[in-house]
Amino acid sequence: MTRRSAGLLMYRTRAGQVEVFLVHPGGPFWARKDAGAWSIPKGEFTDEDPLEAAKREFHEETGFTATGRFVPLETIKQAGGKTVHAWAIEGDCDADAIESNTFEIEWPPRSGRRRTFPEVDRATWLPLPQAREKILKSQEPLLDQLDQMLSR
Repeated sequence: MTRRSAGLLMYRTRAGQVEVFLVHPGGPFWARKDAGAWSIPKGEFTDEDPLEAAKREFHEETGFTATGRFVPLETIKQAGGKTVHAWAIEGDCDADAIESNTFEIEWPPRSGRRRTFPEVDRATWLPLPQAREKILKSQEPLLDQLDQMLSR
């Protein structure tokens, strides 16, 4: 079965420029990665309504509740084969005030010690050109769709 994720691409306009809200994955595997590592807030779901899953994941990863008009974007497939359902939403939140849920893994590997890490370790607002440099390449089509949607 194909793994599915759902997420929200929040955007705002500042000084006439569109900015998008991106999150950086927490944990030791991503600690030193920046360009090409950021993502929209999203997560996996199974039997849940995709939009409800996207709202839930946004809240779990940021601590914020997204409200407003959710505009569906075309589904994309990430490099690893995961299908991503996403919605654009105009909104605002304080990127420095995120509160993410956590996960636990054995770290360092084969050490027998378990450590807890935030699922998202930081967030930021970026203008579209900079967001293209930071976001996972397989999620870049979501930025393209947003750009097209806003230029109509």
